[in-house]
Amino acid sequence: MSLLDGHVVVVGLGFGDEGKGAVVDALCAARPTTAVVRFNGGAQAAHNVVVDGRHHTFSQFGAGTFAGVPTHLSRFVLVEPFALAAEARLLETGGVRDPLSLLSVDGRALLTTPFHIHANRAREEARGVNRHGSCGKGIGETVWYSLLAGAVPGEVVENQEVIGTPGEAPTVGDCVRPSVLRRKLDALARFYAPLATPSHSVDELVALYRDFAGAVRITDGDETGRLADAGRLVFEGAQGVLLDQHHGFHPHTTWSTTTPHNARALLGGRPHAVLGVTRTYLTRHGAGPLPSESAAVLARFPEVHNETGEFQGAWRAGHLDAALLDYALAACDGVDAFAVTHLDATGLRVVPGDGSPAVELPDPLAWFAARLPVAVAGYGPDRAGYRVAEARSTIYA
Repeated sequence: MSLLDGHVVVVGLGFGDEGKGAVVDALCAARPTTAVVRFNGGAQAAHNVVVDGRHHTFSQFGAGTFAGVPTHLSRFVLVEPFALAAEARLLETGGVRDPLSLLSVDGRALLTTPFHIHANRAREEARGVNRHGSCGKGIGETVWYSLLAGAVPGEVVENQEVIGTPGEAPTVGDCVRPSVLRRKLDALARFYAPLATPSHSVDELVALYRDFAGAVRITDGDETGRLADAGRLVFEGAQGVLLDQHHGFHPHTTWSTTTPHNARALLGGRPHAVLGVTRTYLTRHGAGPLPSESAAVLARFPEVHNETGEFQGAWRAGHLDAALLDYALAACDGVDAFAVTHLDATGLRVVPGDGSPAVELPDPLAWFAARLPVAVAGYGPDRAGYRVAEARSTIYA
C-alpha cells in the first residue's frame, strides 16, 4: 500500500504559508477521500489553491473543496460564522455548488465572536512597535477567554490581565440553544466592554448564529472516528510548527497546536502518515524571528497571493534553514515524508545545521530526499504543478 493511500496528516514545517492548501488539494485529487478534517486554528488560515484558472484562499473550508471533498471542522477548530458565510459565498461564486452542504462542525468547537475579534485588534494596536504579528482574527482571544473559568478581575492568566468577570466560553453547539447562547454572549459583552464594543448587539448575534446553525450540520460524539472508519481522511493543519503555542518563539506564536498531535488524538490510534510541508526557502508573515532573512530572496520570489496584512504585518523571506527544519521535525515527533513546494525557485541557498553561512542548494529535491522520502512535489499553488508520488508505507506494509 502507498504511504498516501490511508489517512494523511498534513502539517507545515515553517512559520506558515508553506503550501499546505495546494498539497491538500493535490492529495484529494489524487485519491478517493471521505473528508478533509481541520484540526487546529480558525479563520486566520489562508491556504491558496488554483485549479483550472480558479483561485481561492481557503480559510475555514478545507482545501479539498475544489476536488469535491467535504470538510469537517473538529473540536480543536475555532469557528467564526461571519467569515465562514463570506467564504461560502466566494466559493459559490467560484463554481462550488452549495458549499455549506459540504461542511460539518463539531458542536464542541469554540465560537469566535465579534467581541473576541475587536478585543484582539485593540490589544495588537496597543502594542505599537512591539506587535506580536497577530492576524487580527480573534484567535488568541477566543482561546484565552476559554481558559478563564474561575478567574477574577485583576488576575493574570497567560500574561494577560483579566479585565472583568468571565463567563463560560460559547461553542458552536450553543447556536442551537438560544437561551444558553444569549447568557454566554451577555457575559462576553460585559467582560469586553472596557476594551472593545462591536457593532452587533447580543440580540442580533443570537439571531445570526441561529441562522448559521440551520445552514450547517453540527455534530456530536466521535464524528472524526466515524468518518475515519468510512474511508480515507486528509487532516489539514493551519499555520506552521514554528508558530506552535508550545514549540514556537513566544510571543510571536499562535494560540494553537500546529503539530500533528491534535490529529493523532482525533484518529484515536488509527494508522496514519504524517506529511511535513516545506518550501525550498523560508518565509514568514509579520513580526518575529527569521534568522536567515534575506532581502535578496524576498525580491527574487514575489508572492501573488501573500501581501502585507493590516495586523499581521509584512511578508518576509529568507534562505532554507536546516536547524529550524530539524527543530520542526522534532516538535512533530517526526514525520513520514516531505511535501516540497516552490521547486520552481532557482538560485537557492541553505543555512547548514551548525549555523555556518548559507551555501548553494543546486538540487533542493535531492537535499530533502536525502533526509526523508518526498511524497509530494510542487511548483506553486496550482494543482497542475503537483506530483503525488507512490512512496511505499512503513506503517501499512
